[in-house]
Amino acid sequence: MIVELVHVSKNNLIKGAAERLTLFDMHYLPDGAQKTIILYVHGFNGFKDWGNFDLIANYFAERGFFFIKMNLSHNGTTIEQPEDFADLKAYSQNNYSKELEDIKKMLDWISNEANTYSQQFDRQKITLLGHSRGGGICIVKAAEDDRVKALITWAAINECKTPWGNWDIEKMNQWKDNDVVYIQNKRTQQLMPIRYQLYKDYEDNSKRFDIENATKMLQIPFQACHGSLDEAVPHENLNIFKTWNNNCHTVSIESNHVFDRYHPYRENFIPPLCQKVVDANILFLANEGF
Repeated sequence: MIVELVHVSKNNLIKGAAERLTLFDMHYLPDGAQKTIILYVHGFNGFKDWGNFDLIANYFAERGFFFIKMNLSHNGTTIEQPEDFADLKAYSQNNYSKELEDIKKMLDWISNEANTYSQQFDRQKITLLGHSRGGGICIVKAAEDDRVKALITWAAINECKTPWGNWDIEKMNQWKDNDVVYIQNKRTQQLMPIRYQLYKDYEDNSKRFDIENATKMLQIPFQACHGSLDEAVPHENLNIFKTWNNNCHTVSIESNHVFDRYHPYRENFIPPLCQKVVDANILFLANEGF
């Protein structure tokens, strides 16, 4: 018996927000069958390969999914250095509108019938999977784009206020006056510049960025997963999402914000607690006909 091996296509180019080139990966079995598409969106200070996400992508692909993971265009990485925050100018200009535009561009690419991979896609089964801030963005995009047919979040935010949600008035005023604030990346020790345009984008689009309203609007299968020991985003968000949308399926795992992943991750297996989340995702999609 011949076992089909997962085909992995790394670092494909696509134009994201503001025409900035960014990268995406594809993981799939090249068997010619139409597959449920999963599009993964990373979180704040993340990227598509954080924590060796290839292991997770391959696991989904082995089970018949067409898995795509993308770098958001202004996350600070570059085409040449997709795992490093090498362009802090671009990073400083990131905002929620740009991230939503990035996802739209990726959905447009998937939806193009001239796409080389179109025979491998079941476009009626496009699923968004987002982590942390990426989870919140995916909720907003799923509510506004009917091409999205299912939604899964990992440790999702419930307000588009990252990273300033807990800042006091004095710090907010300093941010406005200086036009920039710096936060330290605990992993790389870099001082990451965030320009005030991020907050202005939120103010100008507060209705669109309302995660509560978006969650209430959802009429597609929705699963929210969260670690009970999450140190970055409150575990209480699970109950909040369920309150906002009674059809939300919730999964609680006794783990941290990243489900025991870390970067760089050099093991050849998915961390056990993360594995539980991934298996819960696959079971959820199967039960929903995906």
